Amino acid sequence: MRSIPEGNSQSHLITLGGKYAMQVRLRLAVIYLISTHTIQNVRVGCKMYVRSPGEGEERLAEILSIRETLANSHGSYIPIGAGSDTHPDKWEYFVHWDTFNKRLDQWVPGSSLILSRELQWPSPDLSSAKHNPSDTVGKAPRFPSRALTATHNSAFGSPTPTSSFSDVSASHSVTSSSYSLKRKLPHDEEDPEDPDTEGKVDVEELKELPTSGSMTFPKPEVARVKNLNRLQIGKYEIETWYFSPYPIEYAHLPILYLCEFCLLFFPSVMMLSRHRRKCSLLHPPGNEIYRYEEISFFEVDGSRQLPWCRNLCLLSKCFLDHKTLYYDVTPFLFYVMCLRDSFGCHILGYFSKEKESAVNYNVACILTLPQYQRGGYGKLLIEFSYELSKKEGKLGSPEKPLSDLGLLGYRSYWADTILELLMSLDDGAKISIDDIARRTSITHADVSTTCDILGLFKSYKGSSIIALNKSAVARYEKLRNKSKRHIKPEHLRWKPPVFARDQLQFGF
Repeated sequence: MRSIPEGNSQSHLITLGGKYAMQVRLRLAVIYLISTHTIQNVRVGCKMYVRSPGEGEERLAEILSIRETLANSHGSYIPIGAGSDTHPDKWEYFVHWDTFNKRLDQWVPGSSLILSRELQWPSPDLSSAKHNPSDTVGKAPRFPSRALTATHNSAFGSPTPTSSFSDVSASHSVTSSSYSLKRKLPHDEEDPEDPDTEGKVDVEELKELPTSGSMTFPKPEVARVKNLNRLQIGKYEIETWYFSPYPIEYAHLPILYLCEFCLLFFPSVMMLSRHRRKCSLLHPPGNEIYRYEEISFFEVDGSRQLPWCRNLCLLSKCFLDHKTLYYDVTPFLFYVMCLRDSFGCHILGYFSKEKESAVNYNVACILTLPQYQRGGYGKLLIEFSYELSKKEGKLGSPEKPLSDLGLLGYRSYWADTILELLMSLDDGAKISIDDIARRTSITHADVSTTCDILGLFKSYKGSSIIALNKSAVARYEKLRNKSKRHIKPEHLRWKPPVFARDQLQFGF
C-alpha cells in the first residue's frame, strides 16, 4: 500500500463527503510513518524492519508479542532502573519474519528494532471501530504496561501446576486434569496466515483464557508465540520450532531438560540428574513388536500409559504446527521407533494411530525428532505404518493436513514405492491402480496423485495406461544406488488389536 502524503489526507476525506469519511478513515488504518520512532511506539501487531541476530540483515517482521527481558533463568527481570521503559534492552520482542517459515520466529532484544525506518500499524478491528467512532486512526499507541505484558505471557503455557517441584510424579507428569490432548486442526482452521486475521491479538480474549483445568479451546493467537527456546533430550540440545502448552513457569527458561526415557520435564540439570538416579525406565512403556539390527518399535496404548503419551504429545507439539492438544490420548495407539544401545532405547520418532478410524487413516500424527532428521528414519516410520496396514488387510493414508516436511516425506515414499513395484514387473506386464493399491496398501487417491506427479499416465488407444518414462527410470536408478533402511516384515511380531467399547472412547 502506498503512503498517503500527510498534507493530502484531509482533502481525500472532504472529497468523498462526510457520509464516507469514517469508512475511508478505517481503510487508511494501515499507514506508514516515514520518520524516526521511539520504542514506545512499537506494539503487538506492528510490522517494521528488524536486524536479524547473528547475520545483521535488516528484514521486515511482524511483532507478535512483547515481554520484559529477564536477567536470569529464574524469572528475575533485568535491573535497568525504575521508570526506564524507553530503554531498548528492557524489552524483548517475538517476531515473525515476513516471507519466512514460521519455525524461524524468534525473540529479539529491543536494540535489534530499526526505529529509523517505516513502521506499519496493525489493522484495527472494524467492529470495535464502529462502536468507537471517536478513536483517532494512526494514533501512536502507548507502550504496553507491565500488567498487559504479564497477561500476554500468562497465556504462553498450560495451567500452572499446584504441586511443588519436590514431588516429581505430581508436578511433572501431565495429569488428566492438566491437559487435554492431541488432534489436528479441522480444515476450516488450517490457515493461520490468513491476511484478515493475521496480527490481531485481542487482549480481552487473552484474559479469558482458562487458568486451570484442560485447555479445551486454546486461542490461535496465543499459539503463534513460541513459549520455549531450547530442549535438552539426552546428549542433544534442540531448538524448538512452535508453541507447546508446557506449564507457564517454564516459559522463560533458556533450556528445558527432558528425561529421554520417561519424557518428564525439569527446569534444571540438578533436578534431571536427581530424577535419573530414581528413574528405572530404559524404553517406552509398551510392547516391543519389531526388532532388527539396532532399530526397535514399541506399541504404547494411550489408555494404559496416559502420562507418558501426553508428555510425548507435548514434545511433538514443539515441532508440529498443525497439531493442537484438544483431545485425549485414550483412543490412540503410539508406535515409537527407538535406537538401541547399551544404555537403553533412545526415541528417534513416532506415529500415532486411531484404534478405530472411520476413514481408514493409518497415521494420525507422525514425527521424527529434529536431531535424527535427514537420516532416513522418517521414511522408515512411514514404511512401518504401511506394513501394519498390510497386516490388517486395509488401505491406509495419513490424516490431513500434513506438515510441510511430512508432505514431502510421504510424496517421496509413495513415489519410491510405486517405482520399485513397477520396475520389478516383467516386460509387457499389465498393472492397474487397484493392483498397486492392493500390493502396497496405499489408497487409490494417493496412488493416482503420485502417478500423475511422476507423469506415468499415458493415453493409448483412447484409454489411460501406466507407463514408465525416462525421468522415472532415472529416479529409480538413483534410488537403487542409495543405501536405505527397510522394514523387514519377517521381524514384525504383531496382530491387529481388538478393543472393547470403553477403550475407544475419549477419557476426559
